[in-house]
Amino acid sequence: MAEGTLKRRLGPVLLTAYGVGVMVGAGIYVLVGAVAAQAGVWAPLAFVLAGLIAAPSALSYAELSVRLPEAAGEVAYVEEGLHRHGLAVAVGLAIVLSGMISAAAVLRGGVGYLGLLVPIDAQVLIAGLGLVLVGVALIGVLESLAFAAVLTLIEVVGLALVIWAGFSVPPVAEFLTPPSVPLAGVAAAAALAFFAFIGFEDMVNMAEEVRDPNRTLPRSILAALAITTALYLLVSIAAVRAVPVAVLASSERPLALVWESAGHGALLLAAIAGAAALNGVLAQVVMAARVLYGLGKRAPLLQIFAHAHPRLGTPVLATSLIGGLTICAALLLPVAALAQTTSLVLLGVFTLVNLSLVFLKRRQPAAAFRVPMIVPVFGTLASAAAFGAAVLSAGGLL
Repeated sequence: MAEGTLKRRLGPVLLTAYGVGVMVGAGIYVLVGAVAAQAGVWAPLAFVLAGLIAAPSALSYAELSVRLPEAAGEVAYVEEGLHRHGLAVAVGLAIVLSGMISAAAVLRGGVGYLGLLVPIDAQVLIAGLGLVLVGVALIGVLESLAFAAVLTLIEVVGLALVIWAGFSVPPVAEFLTPPSVPLAGVAAAAALAFFAFIGFEDMVNMAEEVRDPNRTLPRSILAALAITTALYLLVSIAAVRAVPVAVLASSERPLALVWESAGHGALLLAAIAGAAALNGVLAQVVMAARVLYGLGKRAPLLQIFAHAHPRLGTPVLATSLIGGLTICAALLLPVAALAQTTSLVLLGVFTLVNLSLVFLKRRQPAAAFRVPMIVPVFGTLASAAAFGAAVLSAGGLL
C-alpha cells in the first residue's frame, strides 16, 4: 500500500460500537456526580437537555458525512460550507485539542476506579495505561476498533448492572420529594453533561476507513446516539434514586456508589468502569490522530502528519503525538476542568458545522442522505445558546 493512505476496513457494526463506546466511555462513569452537583436530583433532566442539544448536530453530521466523507470531517465541512480555509484549519485543531483533552479526562477519571483494583500510584497508572493504549492505536484501525467493541460490550453490561441496582433499592428521600427545578443549575449541568454525548462527531472522522460510507455513516451515527441517550437517562435516574445527591457529588466513582447501595462489592463495577475508561481513551486518540492526518492533507504547515504507515495503515506520527500529549494532560489537570473545556470547544465547533450545512444545502440541495433545513438551523441556534451558557458557567456567572 502506498504511503499516505488509510485502509477501508470498517463496517456498520464496528462503527456503531465505536460511537457507543466513545460516548459511554466519554464520561457517564465519571460525570454523574459532577452533573448532580449542579442540577441536584434533576440530573436526569440535564442529560435529556444535553441529548436534545446534541441530536440536531448528530443529524447534521449524518448528512455532512455523506456529502464530504473525509478523515478531517469538520475541516472539510467548514471549508466547503463557509469558504474560510483559516477557520476550517482552526476548527480541525480545536477538534484535535478536544480529543486530547477528552481522552485525558477519561483516563484520569478511569484511574479513580482502577485504583480500587490495582494498588499502584495514580500517576504511574495513568502513564502506563496511556502508553499501552497508544500502542494499540498504532497497530491498526480494525484491531483498535475490534478491541474497543469488546470494551464497549463490557461497559454497557456495567451500565445495565448500575440501572438494575439503582432501581432495586428503596429511593432516597430527596428523590421522592424533589425540590423545584433549579433552572440555572440544570442549564449549567446540561452544558457539562454534553461532554458525555461527544462521540458521534468522532465517527465522521473515520470516513476514509469505512466501507460504503454513504450508507454506513448516517445509520451508525444515529443508532449510536439513540442507544447512548437511552442508557444515560436510565443510569442518571438510577443514580439520583439510590444515592443522596451530596454523596454522588463528592465522589470520583459515583456509579460504584449506586452499585454498592444494593449491597454489592465495588470491585466488579470498578473493573467495568476501568474498561469504559480504556475504551474512551482509545477512541479519542484514534479520532484525533485521523483529524490531524486529514489536516495534513489540507494545510501545508501540517503536511508532515499526512502519512500512514505502509503496512499498518495508521497515521503513526499523528497517533504518537496525540498519545503523548494526552498522557501529559491526564497527569496535570483535574477531570471537571478537562470535561468543561472539551464541552466548550465542541459546542463552538458544532455551531460552525451546523451553519456550514445550512450554506451547503442552499447551494447544493441534493445529497444521498438529507435532513430538513430546520435541523441545521436549530442545531446552530441550540449549539450557540449552549456555548453561551457554558461560557457563563465557566466564568462562574451561572
